[in-house]
Amino acid sequence: MSIDLVLRGGRVIDPSQSIDRVADVAFSGGKVVAIGDNLVEGAHAIKDVAGKIVTPGLIDLHTHVYWGGTSLGVDPLVLARGGCTTLVDTGSAGPGNYPGFLEHVIKPSPVRIIAYLNVSFAGIYGFSKRVMVGESGDLRLMAPIDAVEVAAANRDTLAGIKVRVGFNASGNSGIVPLDIGRQVADRLDMPMMVHIDIPPPTLPEVLERMREGDVLTHCFRPFPNSPATADRKVHPAVIDARQRGVIFDVGHGMGSFAFDTARVMLDNDFMPDCISSDVHALCIDGPAFDLLTTMSKFLCLGMPLVEVIRAATENPAKALKRPELGTFRPDSAGDASILELQNGAFDYVDSTGETLSGESRLVATGVVINGQVWHEA
Repeated sequence: MSIDLVLRGGRVIDPSQSIDRVADVAFSGGKVVAIGDNLVEGAHAIKDVAGKIVTPGLIDLHTHVYWGGTSLGVDPLVLARGGCTTLVDTGSAGPGNYPGFLEHVIKPSPVRIIAYLNVSFAGIYGFSKRVMVGESGDLRLMAPIDAVEVAAANRDTLAGIKVRVGFNASGNSGIVPLDIGRQVADRLDMPMMVHIDIPPPTLPEVLERMREGDVLTHCFRPFPNSPATADRKVHPAVIDARQRGVIFDVGHGMGSFAFDTARVMLDNDFMPDCISSDVHALCIDGPAFDLLTTMSKFLCLGMPLVEVIRAATENPAKALKRPELGTFRPDSAGDASILELQNGAFDYVDSTGETLSGESRLVATGVVINGQVWHEA
């Protein structure tokens, strides 16, 4: 067997296969071909990663990368150099501008971009430092027929339907945009990702409309609409939703993650299914920064390293229904993230302004895409 690349001697952490040991990872033809010992013989390229952590390519399940097309968009290559090999854009584009996003950003990008299509016609078109207009606040912009048509024609690049509700996103429209999104997702047999901010609607109202495989993002948000109750327990509606198969995604962002909420949830053994950054133009310089910073925050809150990595590899791959991602199983996508776990004194901040002094930080030192080293720090 011809081997194009071997990552030699790193600590390979692949939660999908319960692997956590020093090993080599071999790639050929843009795919993973083996994990094992002494795989370097005959390899065309060898990269020594001793002392590093090697994971399946990290998946950021919540980003905004319609760069140049929306005011929130950031350059996907910046996020890829930060260790991600799959970026999931969550509703930046709607059916009215998805063709432009596809042609001008998704197709030319060397890093994989998958999208949730916004049920609002032009997606998140009005959020900047000076203008903030929630696209779900004007029901005239809800475009269920167009969304079904565009999604049906682009299933290969789409993960599902995005709808944003909460007073900031939907104003006085309340729960109605979510009910419209539910109809669209059901017609397509695709999952929804649902954004929630402050009421209305309330968290229980949102969760009761969600089905198995749907994703609630901003799941560890601060009060109000926090999943944590006043007596520091997990809201019963949240427990019920998880039992029904709803997926809980962090989606840090500008205003949607609180250390205190995370402490309550973790103290009650409720870990997030997926850790994502919700990086966009208004939070890339803080408080979210990038996926690895968000992962590092959970590490410093006491979430085990393997579970932090699972929440950025195996679990988002399952949410996307892309079994070839988030794993080093033979014949899976030839993507890998090369990380360094640094020890020291690091300051972190959440969306409420609370700071956390941590002793650990994950940083990216290399990225493999399609079986080739794409970036080295």
